[in-house]
Amino acid sequence: MAKTKKVSPEETLRALYNLQVIDSKIDKMREVRGELPLEVEGLEDELTGLSGRVDKIQSDLEDFEKSIADKKNTIAEAKDAIKKYADQQNKVRNNREFDSLNKEVEYQDLEMQLAEKRIKEYKFKIESKQELLDEAKELFNQKKSALELKKEELKEIISETEKEEGILIQESEKAGKSVEDRYLRAYKRIRGASKNGLAVVPVERGASGGSFIKIPPQMQIDIAARKKIIVDEHSGRILVDAELAIQQFDKINKKITRLLK
Repeated sequence: MAKTKKVSPEETLRALYNLQVIDSKIDKMREVRGELPLEVEGLEDELTGLSGRVDKIQSDLEDFEKSIADKKNTIAEAKDAIKKYADQQNKVRNNREFDSLNKEVEYQDLEMQLAEKRIKEYKFKIESKQELLDEAKELFNQKKSALELKKEELKEIISETEKEEGILIQESEKAGKSVEDRYLRAYKRIRGASKNGLAVVPVERGASGGSFIKIPPQMQIDIAARKKIIVDEHSGRILVDAELAIQQFDKINKKITRLLK
């Protein structure tokens, strides 16, 4: 059975800081994109909503047009019926039949009036809906133009950094494999809880990087000795000495520069 190579605390610290340097580079690169990806996503959602709204209004307009056509058919049928009943009235033999036909004429006349009233209502609704449709289409076109501009802007930014980001992601994965699982999990947890993504920081001017809270002298000596993994009790970040940080930062920068050539 193969023996597992024992990794010293210093090797772990160097591996963790390598990972932090690479991941921070990726973070900075993505910061350049700013809110663009979210803006693109937001505009896409808005366009989906507006498209659904346009479809709904157009469907309503089609229903109103169909209703108008139906009412026009009702009027045409009523006119035919009135003509038929009028012809029949000329041939009746008594008042009872005449009155009966007259009621039918009156009924058909009412149907015509009601149909005409409904047609006016539908036409008014069509005018209102058409205004809404025009507004929705105009807004859709505005948002579509804005989306195209944002996408183009994002595409340009991504194309400028795509190669470098791809290399950095690969290097981050490689660096992660050189860190013990327990420390890698801790690194990811600390990094995830940090607003700026920093999980491993150097001691600068006697304080944790980015902090003004002084680290006790004895702890600074222990950090510089690199004999154990030390976590800042205030920020929760893993601490490394400034010399190690400079060494690993330069090493990673040179490697990335070489890979980008």
